[in-house]
Amino acid sequence: MQSTDQSTVVAPGATARSDQAYPWAAVLGVFAVMSATLTGVVAWSERHRPLGDESILQGPSWLDGWFQYDAGWYHHIATAGYQYVPGQQSSIAFFPVFPLGVRALANLTGDVQVAGSLLAVLAGAAAVLLFGRWAWERLPRPAALTALAVLMLYPYALFLYGAMYADSLFLLCAVGSFMLLEKRWYWAAGLVGALATAGRPVGVAVAVGLVVRTLELLAQDRAARAAGDAAGEAAGSAPRPGWRDLVRAVRDVRWRHAGVLLSGAGLGAWCLFLWLEFGNPLAFVEVESAPGWNQGVGPKTWFKVVYAGTLVKGPYDVAALLTLQAVACLLAVLLLRRVWRRFGWGYLAYTFVVLVIPILGTKDFMGTGRYVLVAFPAIAAAGDYLAGSPRRWLRPVVLALSGVLLVLLTSLFGRSVAVS
Repeated sequence: MQSTDQSTVVAPGATARSDQAYPWAAVLGVFAVMSATLTGVVAWSERHRPLGDESILQGPSWLDGWFQYDAGWYHHIATAGYQYVPGQQSSIAFFPVFPLGVRALANLTGDVQVAGSLLAVLAGAAAVLLFGRWAWERLPRPAALTALAVLMLYPYALFLYGAMYADSLFLLCAVGSFMLLEKRWYWAAGLVGALATAGRPVGVAVAVGLVVRTLELLAQDRAARAAGDAAGEAAGSAPRPGWRDLVRAVRDVRWRHAGVLLSGAGLGAWCLFLWLEFGNPLAFVEVESAPGWNQGVGPKTWFKVVYAGTLVKGPYDVAALLTLQAVACLLAVLLLRRVWRRFGWGYLAYTFVVLVIPILGTKDFMGTGRYVLVAFPAIAAAGDYLAGSPRRWLRPVVLALSGVLLVLLTSLFGRSVAVS
């Protein structure tokens, strides 16, 4: 494959299918091996973590390493519901889809810890499978396979393999909603998008991306009709629309297209619950400023004053972990242009919003490694770049380094080190 951009440019929404069928079973098999291997890593590492309150860990001991930090909050929500005390860290900082899913699954497993890890790993497997299928239809085979490798070996992909965190379920909802939209199932896309907006604070990126992508599809339809093509072939034959074409496409919106707006209902329902229960529809924003989290909005957060202080004064092991996440953010931002060129305006809008919220909203980049994980168009763009690079050594070196970092961060996570 040539290294020039033109060699892999595909009109947004167009397919670039390999001649071979998508290898569902092989992808699932690789994921299972990865999950088992990393579970072994955390099981070994967990023996070296500091002693804490183990009373809520009722599942198999080899799962305990996956139960860290936010998992305790999700466990509390699944067992006791939501609480909010103004000015203090409170469970309402965590959106409801994942913990309610854990609660439902716990009714079958009989154990919240097992349910949390099981839901996370099942959602992770489904998300990887769907992401691979999405990339398979839009990139040449080498690029699609590389994109899958980038996702599964990404250093923070540990949150797909069993950690009791909401990231894997959110990624599944995000990819799923866009795939439904590509089939022109607007209301189904909006419904799955609503699960995303009720699943993570950055879920609003899904709503924005779905709306922009819908307008993009309508603009492609309009261009195809003007060229005399059949409207059903628009997604595969129309040139990339400009932003003015998206604005003009608003006139083509019909009731069926409005289904994507349903994606905002998840966030709306969450805010309504907070208003009725605690009298503050935006309590989840306010609680981020509580002592211990200290993620208040303002210049100190925007300009990463705390991060700069950590770089200068230490502790330097923490500074290294924060810097690794900052680098992940930088690389994802640098891939935004390739996201637009390969996948179009809708995926650019989603990726931009899903990155800009944590980049501006964290005081020191902590947690942003996980947010880059769900920026799936950027992951695909990275695979496309590595597959097309004239530096043949770059792809194996990057993937090997990423895999080493994945194992290292998983080991640290099992030792109760805050890696993201």
